[in-house]
Amino acid sequence: MKKTALFVIIILSDQLFAQNPIGGIYGRVFDFITKQPIPFANVVIMETNFGSATDANGYFKIDNIPVNTYQVRASVVGYNTQTKTDVVLLTSKPTEVNFELTPQAIELEGVTVTSDYFRKDPLEVNSIRNFSYEEIRRSPGGFEDVVRALSILPGVAQADAGRNDLIVRGGAPSENLYLINGIEVPNINHFGTQGATGGPLSYVNLDFVRETSFSTGGFSSLYGDKLSSVLNIDLRNGREDRFGGKATISASQFGLNLEGPITQSSNFIFSARRSYLDFIFKAANFSFVPEYYDVLLKADFSPHSSDAFSFVFISAFDNVKFFNDDAEQRFDNSRILGTDQVQYVAGFTYRHLFTNGFFNLALSRNYVDYDSRQSDSLLNPLFTNKSKEEENSLRADLVFKLSKTSEISIGGTAKLIEADFDILFPTFFTSFGDSLPVTSLKSENNYTKFGVYTNYNTLLFNKLTANVGVRSDIFTALNKKVYFSPRLSLSYALTDLTNLNFSTGIYNQSPSYIWLEAFESNKDLKMIQVNQFVLGFDHRISADALLKVEAFYKDYKNYPTSTIRPYLVLANTGAGFSGSDDNYSSFGLEPLVDAGFGKARGVELSIQKKLSDIPYYGIFSFTYSKSNYTSLDGIERSGSYDQNWIINLSGGYKFNEFWEVSSKLRFASGKPYTPFNSDGSQDIANYNTARIKSSHSLDVRVDKRWYFSGWTLITYLDIQNIYNQKNASGIRWDRREMKVDESSSIGILPSIGVSAEF
Repeated sequence: MKKTALFVIIILSDQLFAQNPIGGIYGRVFDFITKQPIPFANVVIMETNFGSATDANGYFKIDNIPVNTYQVRASVVGYNTQTKTDVVLLTSKPTEVNFELTPQAIELEGVTVTSDYFRKDPLEVNSIRNFSYEEIRRSPGGFEDVVRALSILPGVAQADAGRNDLIVRGGAPSENLYLINGIEVPNINHFGTQGATGGPLSYVNLDFVRETSFSTGGFSSLYGDKLSSVLNIDLRNGREDRFGGKATISASQFGLNLEGPITQSSNFIFSARRSYLDFIFKAANFSFVPEYYDVLLKADFSPHSSDAFSFVFISAFDNVKFFNDDAEQRFDNSRILGTDQVQYVAGFTYRHLFTNGFFNLALSRNYVDYDSRQSDSLLNPLFTNKSKEEENSLRADLVFKLSKTSEISIGGTAKLIEADFDILFPTFFTSFGDSLPVTSLKSENNYTKFGVYTNYNTLLFNKLTANVGVRSDIFTALNKKVYFSPRLSLSYALTDLTNLNFSTGIYNQSPSYIWLEAFESNKDLKMIQVNQFVLGFDHRISADALLKVEAFYKDYKNYPTSTIRPYLVLANTGAGFSGSDDNYSSFGLEPLVDAGFGKARGVELSIQKKLSDIPYYGIFSFTYSKSNYTSLDGIERSGSYDQNWIINLSGGYKFNEFWEVSSKLRFASGKPYTPFNSDGSQDIANYNTARIKSSHSLDVRVDKRWYFSGWTLITYLDIQNIYNQKNASGIRWDRREMKVDESSSIGILPSIGVSAEF
């Protein structure tokens, strides 16, 4: 009997595991500027004999390829060659790979053009990085989160290791722009901070992300109403061959994906996820429990090669439950500002291609419902906030190629905004002794925003790429409504391998909606403005390795400051779960004036190696920076997120198609804080004069793939902070013990993920 059972197991395992597992790739090749398909382009899988050519619609397909991770190259006469790395083939479905090729400036006989692993964007010559899905997925300590993976880049600081509050080149957490398939989204995080752009975890399902581009400054006039960064998230289309899906369980959530064709010319993707942190928190007897859900739906329809329609819907549902069964729990909960949120973005986009360019049209709606509250240990309300912020947007973009070396972009946005607030904020005394005014606010407001831009890009003397643009932004909620933003970027090719880059411009950003509500005089605020200067160079060490060095300077003005707290500039707010420990600073529920100004400056160095025939990859980044802000009292102080030194080393090694190991080492100087007196008060004279200890940690990740006939099992073990370093994340006052409470980030944190893709 035992022998029979053993024989059956052997037979079944032989049938389940794919013998010589194979996969395939498909995709399209486009012109980067006009988005027109490029026919007869050669697409080859490097280090193999597999290849194909695109058809009249720029489409290619290659089948029966042994599963592995490859580099795929696209080339055609008249265009720069491009190589995509980290193309993972699976037995569960074919892999989509799309190329957008830039025209060659000149063509010389006898010159061998090498493939380029690093795409050069002619519109964004400085401070931009592109990451594929696979590069984000395998990031150690990243929870497969789109935003968290960016923390390894130069110039990017983390306010807290457990959150996605991006601090980019000395800016505030409210200064970051997110776009999903070209649609602006105020915040892409669960439990997002009102008026800012951070939260603990992104609600965008990484499984449906094709690639991202992240600009840390000097971006073109195409983007407005943000000061520091632009994150573009490009979602992929659903599979075209058949229905499929993926079931996933990880350290914090589980979910199900579905995708497939609707008709011959349309397809969809769908996902639903739920956290199970509430089960873990309950088992650990926490005094509160967070839980969240999110859903994503995208449908694409292409009736013919010149027209494409797309619909996107993403929603997140967040809830915090408090258990106040005893005095200990009530005291713990009194230190927490809990927020329930319902948010969604829905958007419809249309693209039409014509001979020398294309036209984009996007209609979208963003909706966020905040329900925030905090009570004292006797359950008396300290703060309640029920707010709704809605944006209905229309965006149009036209790109026209004037010649082989120049093009012009023209576009604009119009937003209809509804902001409703129901806020109760009784008299509150800050730790600095300030008495904040009583706020009992109920209001319904309708505003409009408009933005128009034009951008001209050209190549001069076959060496110099020039990008000149200007935009105008209008916000009707402000008494001064119209603002202009000229911008310029230049890139000069010193050699075939080295470029010298420069960008400068004026950037304007509207005050957060809630900052305008408490006092009518707050509408006298101007848009926050920063003048930016970025100088750098990039040098291709080899085909798969790039060195970049950049220096930046940012000159801020018109930052809102408080007349009641003349030491407070709102550039120092917006990160973390704002509440009484933060003296409710980020909400701006007090008289504000635009008297704040500041500066941020620094130097960055990075070396990045892409995965190639040499089976390791990595990025080293080094940043030294300083940021200072001056508030109404005229005293210059360090910014609250000023981390002077940031060093990251992240990389990995791919042993074969089954095993991969990676790690990330991070060091960062401590951010400023204000020390406490023996009675728990704080002195204005000591504002941001002390610093938290420097932090460092090591994350390690191991990935294993299992290939079966028709489906793939993907598993990983991700250990954050493997040597259990207790990094300080904040300083606050413990009213019960009457002493400083130095909160620390979670120590060693193992995480296991299992995904079955079919």
